[in-house]
Amino acid sequence: MADLDQVKPLDTSPDIEEEIQSGGEKVYVAPPWKLMWWRYRKHKMALISTVVLILFYFVALFCEFVAPYDPDQAANQFKQVPPTAIHIRDTEGNFHMPFVYQHKRVQDPQTLQITYTEEPSPRYPIEFFVHGFQYKLLGLWQTDIHLFGIPQGKDQQGLFLLGTDRLGRDMFARVSYGARLSLTLGLVGVFLSLAIGVVLGGISGYYGGRWDIVIQRVIEFIRTIPQIPLWMTLSAALPATLSVEETYFGITVILSLVAWTWMARVVRGRFLAMREEDFVLAARLNGSSEMRIILRHMLPSFLSYIIAALTLNIPNMILAETGLSFIGLGLRPPAISWGVLLQEAMNLRSLALSPWVLAPGFAVVISVLAFNFVGDGLRDAADPYAR
Repeated sequence: MADLDQVKPLDTSPDIEEEIQSGGEKVYVAPPWKLMWWRYRKHKMALISTVVLILFYFVALFCEFVAPYDPDQAANQFKQVPPTAIHIRDTEGNFHMPFVYQHKRVQDPQTLQITYTEEPSPRYPIEFFVHGFQYKLLGLWQTDIHLFGIPQGKDQQGLFLLGTDRLGRDMFARVSYGARLSLTLGLVGVFLSLAIGVVLGGISGYYGGRWDIVIQRVIEFIRTIPQIPLWMTLSAALPATLSVEETYFGITVILSLVAWTWMARVVRGRFLAMREEDFVLAARLNGSSEMRIILRHMLPSFLSYIIAALTLNIPNMILAETGLSFIGLGLRPPAISWGVLLQEAMNLRSLALSPWVLAPGFAVVISVLAFNFVGDGLRDAADPYAR
């Protein structure tokens, strides 16, 4: 009995009950976007991938500022230079701010192969916000400030984070510039296919009848054609005399015209499931127009699902552009995209002597994986009330 008397009762103080109730109310009254965020942040890989994509798009948006060199500037003294090693300790063991050593170029007299070795002196310190080539930031402001570089002795030594190609062009600068075309083309293409898919899928699912039959037959016809040959055929039809901007627009339209069918099917299915729901009937009885019912009541109810589906489809657009440009049917030089840069890897001699020309391929892999992880996180968070 004495032991039973010493057992403490369950703590049911008002403070604990208030904390539990406040937590429950916090969940019940939270808007859908906040519930999505609470579930999304539990997906660690999705959060890491989000940071990676933010960095990628920052580089794409400010590639002139990030790149230390002009991507089209060829330097004979820097042909096929390997990635520059960055040091913080000299040969004597003393610590310094980040610096690079002098590269010495040596050519084998028999094989004519060029190799580079580091000389222990002199040291070239790496500085931030240095002056370089002129450019227009965001196409508006003329400036020559760059994120990092070697201000002293730049004619004798360069800072090549990803090495240089066979013409002596900085691969890091070219990959940074290529991110602008490759990543933005994926976004523009996906949003264009979204617009077409939502409009035609909404008409097919909401109105039905003849509209549904015609649109579904068109979708079935497009989907019966193999996707890759269709892309190649339409891309090959683009005139070779088009400018970079015109080719970019043409490739975007081609990818969107092929990719809108999956979104139209998704939207049609959602509209078929919701057009007889009580909230739609209530909106009709309240005198709302058909367009208001579609845009203000039906679309927002599955907007989170559309966002998740779009995120998962962006990698397909990036891979499609990269593949078409790689085989010469997409963007062409002087345009700089990841697919165009990978054409350098088709030269087996260049690939054997400078394997770092595959850097654009790694950029494609990282961005595609990041988009897939983000899409998985958004898909899991698309139903915020699921446990």
